[in-house]
Amino acid sequence: MKTKLLFAFLNLMFFSSFAQKNIPCLIKTSMGNIWIELYAEKAPVTVANFLKYVDQKLYDGSSFFRVCTPENEKNRKVKIQVVQGGDVPEGKEFEPIPMETTQQTDIHHLNGTLSMARDAPNTATSSFSICINDQPDLDFAGKRNPDGQGFAAFGRVTKGMKIARKIQSQKDKDQYLVNPVKIISIRRL
Repeated sequence: MKTKLLFAFLNLMFFSSFAQKNIPCLIKTSMGNIWIELYAEKAPVTVANFLKYVDQKLYDGSSFFRVCTPENEKNRKVKIQVVQGGDVPEGKEFEPIPMETTQQTDIHHLNGTLSMARDAPNTATSSFSICINDQPDLDFAGKRNPDGQGFAAFGRVTKGMKIARKIQSQKDKDQYLVNPVKIISIRRL
């Protein structure tokens, strides 16, 4: 009997070592909930940065404020579709983080991928985007940014893309939502 228990325990330990170590979170918005998972093993710097904002509740009361749609991107050479959120109050942002490119992490900008917004490389702070449909031009060597570094993808939506698409469909002026969609909270599950 002891041998069987030991064998069962060793099997459990062996198979649990292969379990995904993704971190589930819930984004509560004024339009509904979006469930996400973060890839801490593949993008440790980016996930740690996002979780600092989550754990200190700095996303509470922020918003989804920007959308890229086929209509408002029609004059751009390289078009994308995303919803962008995480506009924490000025002065509450942490230092920018080093960028983990998709070449480093192998996390690509597919439908529902979470990615850090940035200007130049190594400038990401709190703002993040959710991809609507696949967006390969946001990957390393993509054409959205002239520097070719792409954006730091770090997780994905597991449930609630319907809400992300609803946010994307709201009225905008020059890509900024006329009525930003409130992020009530983001919490680990």
